[in-house]
Amino acid sequence: MNSTSPQAPDEQQDRLDATAAAATVTGLVMVYDADGGVRGELSYVWGKLRRTAHCSLCSITHGLTRERRSWTNWRDGVPVPVTVLHRNERDPDVEALSGDRTPCVLAHVDGELIYLLGPGELDACDGDLDVFERVLAGALDRSNLALADAS
Repeated sequence: MNSTSPQAPDEQQDRLDATAAAATVTGLVMVYDADGGVRGELSYVWGKLRRTAHCSLCSITHGLTRERRSWTNWRDGVPVPVTVLHRNERDPDVEALSGDRTPCVLAHVDGELIYLLGPGELDACDGDLDVFERVLAGALDRSNLALADAS
């Protein structure tokens, strides 16, 4: 026989709700697999032409010569700040987490950085923003994370 008294249904539900509550993402950091600046950009373009350089995040965010309008609209519509960096623009915390696993997407959660998406997941997007949105949503869901509400 069980000697503990059962919890009231409301108490059980409150406990379940608290356990299931998603942590809040307050910002996203995306890191290209390319260096910034004139030299970095030229090096990437030259490598792309020679088929020796590839950045799947670049394929999602940029066309041949500039940022895609669809990407700009998506980034502007996300309810949290989206910071996009080149490898040589990373601060020590971002570099420590991302290392040589770029391109990648990281999330700010409770003052910490969390690695969400890496090269494989971004390659699978094949440059398609709609696929990227679904892959990101899936990664957030699997990690029990939610983007902060813009309101």
